[in-house]
Amino acid sequence: MTTALPPPLPSHPVLRLRLAPRSGMPRPIDGAWWPRSYDLLAELPSLLSGLPSAWGHVTSVTVNGATWPAAPGRMLVSNQVVRLHRALAASAPHTVVLLAPGQGRWDLLVVPPDTTEEAAAPLMAAAASDQE
Repeated sequence: MTTALPPPLPSHPVLRLRLAPRSGMPRPIDGAWWPRSYDLLAELPSLLSGLPSAWGHVTSVTVNGATWPAAPGRMLVSNQVVRLHRALAASAPHTVVLLAPGQGRWDLLVVPPDTTEEAAAPLMAAAASDQE
């Protein structure tokens, strides 16, 4: 009798990120990110490392201060300093704003960590669709 071994678990969870296709026109939302928690220090490194290299080095990240707990004003990600900002704007409570000098600004919809997969999938697909 042969027993099949289960596949090894990935050492890092898969990044849950969907990005909209690139176009010449600015978009209100550039994609969606579904973090596993609201711990910015734990979640941000995998997000930033999973972004396209064409986005350049993101040096500033702004999150909603009412949604995300306090975090230090900056952190080191892949040997690069990233400044963290908490905004209290009620107009975009579920977004994260990424800035890369000379490259651009990207606004991502943040799907709350406790969202079920069934509910998260259409949200992420809509945010990454090429329909504006």
